[in-house]
Amino acid sequence: MVNVYPKISIITATLNAVLVLEKCYKSLSEQDYPKEKIELLIGDGGSTDGTLEVAKKYGAKVFSNPLKTAEAGKVVALREATGDFIILIDSDNILPDKNWLKQMIEPLIEHPEAVGSEPRTYTWRKEDGFITRYCALIGMNDPIVSFLGNYDRLNLLTGMWTEIQHDEKDFPNYILATFDQRGMPTIGANGTVFRSDFLKSRVVGDYLFDIDILAKEIKTNKTVRFIKTKNGIIHSYCENDIAKFARKQRRRVKDYLYHQSQKARSVDSPFLKKTGMLTFIIYCVTILPLVYQSIKGYIIKKDTAWFFHPLACEITLVEYSFGILESKINNAEVSRENWKQ
Repeated sequence: MVNVYPKISIITATLNAVLVLEKCYKSLSEQDYPKEKIELLIGDGGSTDGTLEVAKKYGAKVFSNPLKTAEAGKVVALREATGDFIILIDSDNILPDKNWLKQMIEPLIEHPEAVGSEPRTYTWRKEDGFITRYCALIGMNDPIVSFLGNYDRLNLLTGMWTEIQHDEKDFPNYILATFDQRGMPTIGANGTVFRSDFLKSRVVGDYLFDIDILAKEIKTNKTVRFIKTKNGIIHSYCENDIAKFARKQRRRVKDYLYHQSQKARSVDSPFLKKTGMLTFIIYCVTILPLVYQSIKGYIIKKDTAWFFHPLACEITLVEYSFGILESKINNAEVSRENWKQ
């Protein structure tokens, strides 16, 4: 049990996020953590929908993000952070219980060699929309990642939180993992904690590409130690909105291609990436393997949200294909005009 808890800075990028930010900040306000040790910081891209009023209600400090994107907003907030630890909370995250902050910080105090911590699961709730439940069941927001194996949350289809080879020590409430050049999961968002000095010294420029932080560390220092806590975080991802899911997939691939030159090259095996992508395409074309995966998932946990899986994969294939084609014609960052969460 920790006697004195360190100061933490919770940073969030927003752009017209009033529909989700209230729930996020309410869950933060209910935390059993010294209130004077919590700093709320927002990098806002020009919200006009009441987001700033919610931020003010909960005492958050808001800083202008002229570049509008989430990656840029995180940097704007990070520059103002004064905490010993930085927690990356998205506006559509909800903390599932009042001890969440303590659960994330205590293992880092016990293991100073670990650079950060992250929940092992996305919390499943029956009251959430079917897309949000589906993402919690497979442990990711992008189904293509399940074929690449580099996901970072518990996937009920495989029973694993990542397929990346690594070393780990198991403790009652967390896992101490060591990653090296064998690969790096997509760690870095939705409740990820970093030591402040570590994160600030490794973010250069106007964008924080969260899943690149640890990949760059491995390239520089060969290994990195990280905590996976045996808890979860709620990610209210698209709820029941299929069109929104499709828009986010198109935005994801176009932004990735636009910023590719600034991002770290993956430490994952090129062979595994190619075979994973090929398998994904074959499954989408033939469809039946995706249906089989849905049925398998439903047997594991009875939730009809599993049957969104074939459609989610088909949408991803289409949106990625058109996104790649559009980027070849005009490689531009996706406009955030009229964007809302």
